[in-house]
Amino acid sequence: MDYKVWGLLQEQVYRSPVKDIDDLRNRVTQEWDRLDQRVTDQAIRQWLRGRLRACVAQAGGHFEYKL
Repeated sequence: MDYKVWGLLQEQVYRSPVKDIDDLRNRVTQEWDRLDQRVTDQAIRQWLRGRLRACVAQAGGHFEYKL
């Protein structure tokens, strides 16, 4: 989920230069609130079907090459 959701948040948060940590925190919070729940749901489904199953199949070992 991290890759999908954070990528979308990054696009929105960094549309213009961030002034300081408070500005960054506020932008992340605002964009998170605007994020469509369907995006999060889809990211979770993809994670469950892909990365999690591959990790379990490799008993927690290296699995990225199988994705």
